[in-house]
Amino acid sequence: METMMTGNHAQSLAAKLARVQVVAAYPITPQTTIVERIAEMVASGEFPAQFLEVESEHSALQACISAAAVGARTYTATSSQGLLLMHELLHWASGLRVPIVMGVVNRAVAPPWTIYADHTDSIAQRDTGWIQYYAESNQEVLDTVLQAYRLAEDAQVLLPAMVCEDAFYLSHTFEPAEVPDADLVDDFLPPLVYPSTLTVDDPARLGSFMPPDQYMEHRRGIADAMEHAARLIPEVEAEYMRTFGRDHGGALPTYLCDDADAVLVVSGTAAPTARAVARALRADGYRVGVAKLRVFRPFPVAAMRALAAHVPRVAVLDRSFTFGFGGALFQEVRNAVQSPRGGPLVRGFVAGLGGRDLVPATIRGIFLDALAKDEPDVTWAGLREVPG
Repeated sequence: METMMTGNHAQSLAAKLARVQVVAAYPITPQTTIVERIAEMVASGEFPAQFLEVESEHSALQACISAAAVGARTYTATSSQGLLLMHELLHWASGLRVPIVMGVVNRAVAPPWTIYADHTDSIAQRDTGWIQYYAESNQEVLDTVLQAYRLAEDAQVLLPAMVCEDAFYLSHTFEPAEVPDADLVDDFLPPLVYPSTLTVDDPARLGSFMPPDQYMEHRRGIADAMEHAARLIPEVEAEYMRTFGRDHGGALPTYLCDDADAVLVVSGTAAPTARAVARALRADGYRVGVAKLRVFRPFPVAAMRALAAHVPRVAVLDRSFTFGFGGALFQEVRNAVQSPRGGPLVRGFVAGLGGRDLVPATIRGIFLDALAKDEPDVTWAGLREVPG
């Protein structure tokens, strides 16, 4: 069945279809309508879950960790400062290997205070051990939440996952989306079987002290789980395609890249605009393409290297800035594809911060700049001209 829905309501519906048992959340714009809709469905009996109203985002994630530790499938959602407040517990969730799924509505962080789209909130959590998906449409949001549960709950993964959507471009914009049949979702996503749960009959502690002769091995285990997730992502998506007839292209879907002289790597809602600009530039005689970074963690190293093997120039658009040499996406792409033996020219572009629209003129300028210059520099694109 196809219906009109916002990206936030796609998150809510996906949590219901996944038969989540515990939802804990604290409202924050522009995430609030996710948990409002879930609360309505729980109150009406349509969504038979336990909904926990907590006093902060920190408590929301702690409640999900505790519920997951006793074997419950859990969900939460947040945005911007709320995600920053969770930072300590993001490490706890991955370290305890609990497969929580969280909707993140990407919003710029303060100060100054703002509510508009920017990827700084989730990119700042890239080293916490969470799987990170970035969606470009409301349909992709819905489908990806279900895929995230299937991936996170795999016995060789057992890691938490974020499903990120751009504030207002998706969160509050209505688009048609196909609602999966609940019975088919049940077949695709069986009940969670957690290998080790806390029970009153067998008391134990979770997350206790670990000595140095074990800690490194534990962290390596998390790294191995992330690598397994990277191998499993295309399998999960292929099964989703067989079941529901939709495929979002894996971790790094590409467009017009086979003969491209330059490829632009983007994430989130910048992708459809970039594709439209690429088509227009092709009509003008420029051979350009687009690669969408749908999954940032685990980083799709193999797919990125396969792309770089036949593309001489790669431009990377970051909708965040991490105060190093360029944005985080640029750094990851460059590190993945360059070596002492060479590799493509990789250039970084920072744009779209704080909700600034990534209009076709900005994207076109990035493509042309990437084709024209030979220095591996970092450029801020789309800045306003401020009188001196």
